[in-house]
Amino acid sequence: MIEIELKGYADERVFERVRETFTFMRKEIHEDIYFNHPCRDFVETDEALRIRIKRFNGHFEAFLTYKGPKIDKLSKTRKEIEVSIEDVDAYLELLRHLGFKEVLTVRKTREKYYVEKGVTITLDDVEGLGKFVEIEKLAKDEKEVQREVPRLMEILKSLGIEKFERKSYLELLMEKLSSSTGL
Repeated sequence: MIEIELKGYADERVFERVRETFTFMRKEIHEDIYFNHPCRDFVETDEALRIRIKRFNGHFEAFLTYKGPKIDKLSKTRKEIEVSIEDVDAYLELLRHLGFKEVLTVRKTREKYYVEKGVTITLDDVEGLGKFVEIEKLAKDEKEVQREVPRLMEILKSLGIEKFERKSYLELLMEKLSSSTGL
């Protein structure tokens, strides 16, 4: 599956527009533990591997997710493979034994909203970074990406998004950490 994703910087005014315009689904707390491959640098290959721990409405879910390199110039669209996992500690141990190294954990509060069939908008408050809005749609092929990216971008612009971001929260936090430590 291909995940079409666009992200923009937001403030409370944009958050309120989303809340007024779309149907609230649920609030989630995410803890994303990112890993680097033992034989290649995911920063250089534009890939990502993470374990996401998601808490909402008293429930707990966890997923192992691989994201391939971005496939277009405007969005964060990538091939994504996601597997539900039951025992987070066992997967963490497995990855460590295979030589994967933990890079960073990203924590965020996410409000999820229904836009239309197959399209959601999330309001993300990311620890250490601030507020963002993401719009997502799953696609079967790259032809759909070319058609949907401009349409999804227009939805975000109509909500007041002026500045878009292709970098992941992990990349943004890594940049912030390296600039504050002088690395």
